Amino acid sequence: MLSNFITVGQQVLILFILIFVGFFSRKLHLIKKGAVKGMTNLVLYFVTPCVMVHAFQDAKFSYDMLTKLLITTLAGFAVHIGSIVVATAIFREKDISRRIILKFSTVFSNCGFMSLPLQEALLGSEGVFYGSIFVAVFNIVSWTYGLVIMSGNIRSISAKKLATNPGILGVVAAIILWVLNIHLPEIISEPIGYLAALNTPLPMIIIGCHLATADLKSALTDKWSYVSISLRMVLIPICTMFLLYLCGIKGSMLIAIVIASSAPTAATTTMFATTYDREVSLSVSLVSLTTLISLFTMPIIVAFSQTFA
Repeated sequence: MLSNFITVGQQVLILFILIFVGFFSRKLHLIKKGAVKGMTNLVLYFVTPCVMVHAFQDAKFSYDMLTKLLITTLAGFAVHIGSIVVATAIFREKDISRRIILKFSTVFSNCGFMSLPLQEALLGSEGVFYGSIFVAVFNIVSWTYGLVIMSGNIRSISAKKLATNPGILGVVAAIILWVLNIHLPEIISEPIGYLAALNTPLPMIIIGCHLATADLKSALTDKWSYVSISLRMVLIPICTMFLLYLCGIKGSMLIAIVIASSAPTAATTTMFATTYDREVSLSVSLVSLTTLISLFTMPIIVAFSQTFA
């Protein structure tokens, strides 16, 4: 247990060193606000899809792996649906805008930016394989349920938005190539590999830039923020770990899903809050604070999951 904690803690610490690079770069105005948005778009539209294609290219297709893909997909939906039920039951504030942000920040983890680098570091390409599937589920749920609660209008759901979502497109392309056993030529696979390698430094630097401009005081003086943070960082990942174990899920799949569910609040919370004029300041505070807290909670929870695996 101690050795597992040290291993995970070292990996999380490495990520936080990269976060601090972004933090100080933003504080010193080496990275401007517009550059942060540009880097975010680069990660969303190119880096993340390349990570998924790269991960599936390294995995050899078999019916056993296909079964694991389906199990991971079901587990991903179960985690999100369970989180939605818990958040809906707990958060009943009269202020609709605040209630929406608290629910959204509890349900959705930073399973792309924060989890994929850690999954790759601890589990290699197999971890990214499972992590990519979880990210695809995240995209489906966030662009359906998440979009509806943020906009307050069920008509906001668009098949076109789902079909053109880069995260989903990346997984679909990766799975098609994987099932058909198509290995990309070196002239294409090499650039994909280089872009995939950016998945660790760029997202961490982006998170650091957001931390540099965040107002954490508002979250620290809000009791409901503590409830949301406790659910997101402790209760949901621990329940996920035990329930998956009881369902017979073990090994790298269990660890990868626990990593994804123990990640801090998704940066998507702030992007959606900005788009639909919700409590943006609260969303930024929750994203930033949970990111800081994850330095302590993720090593403990992930190391604990390794003892079950």
